[in-house]
Amino acid sequence: MKTTEARAQFALQVARNDDELELDRAALLLAAEEYPQLELAPYLAQLDDCAARAHSNDDAYASPITRLLRLNDVLFDELGFHGNTENYFDARNSFLSDVLDRRTGIPITLAVVYMEVARRLGLRVLGVGMPGHFLVKYQDEDDEILLDPFNGGRLLSEEDCFQMVLQMYQGKVVFERSFLNAVSKKQILTRMLQNLKGIYARAADHHKTLGVIERALLIAPDALNEIRDRGLIYAALGRFNPALADLESYLRRAPEANDVAAIKEKITELKQRRAQLN
Repeated sequence: MKTTEARAQFALQVARNDDELELDRAALLLAAEEYPQLELAPYLAQLDDCAARAHSNDDAYASPITRLLRLNDVLFDELGFHGNTENYFDARNSFLSDVLDRRTGIPITLAVVYMEVARRLGLRVLGVGMPGHFLVKYQDEDDEILLDPFNGGRLLSEEDCFQMVLQMYQGKVVFERSFLNAVSKKQILTRMLQNLKGIYARAADHHKTLGVIERALLIAPDALNEIRDRGLIYAALGRFNPALADLESYLRRAPEANDVAAIKEKITELKQRRAQLN
């Protein structure tokens, strides 16, 4: 699949209502820009196979927690999915195709695997965008069951989540019950992109960082932080006119932002550099 085709298909996915968005396909389309030869069908079939294997261990009449524990047995014990603690910031952990091939990933990609296999079993499992560590939860009218796919589907209480946030942020982030709210599929894709953006930005890979920002803006065209960051990446690539357009747009729309002085300084610098080219 060519990069342009993957981008176009991704744009079609995120233009849909959240209920109609195919999370597994959209996540694979993120990987297709990294791997132009990637075919989606074999990976969708892998998820089908995981679900078929889980189905043989399932009992539709059992309690939700029993069904979830049986799903854990299949995904984590039999199939060997696990959190990548050794190379957490490896970009491959953010690509669903690699996660399915290697059976390892970060919390959010393992959560996508969990959600998509559960969906095929008829279990309503949603993403939970807790800061620093993505989770999932089963939810119906009677039950809310939190699980951690990065750690073998471990069952969590609200107190467990409080302690996780406390440990990760050393008290700098105050735990809120809203951290355990379900998030939309588009929010999941946005967070996956943010992870990739951080990896590529640390590597100073401006072209790949730009590609990530462009896809994030397909989901949320008015995201001011992405417009600002696209302008900064354009600047790093020497594309002064689009850089100035983005940064000036950011200032107009966020005049009270904390980084206004720095952005104004950057605009002045870019105008000077552009004048030197003339």
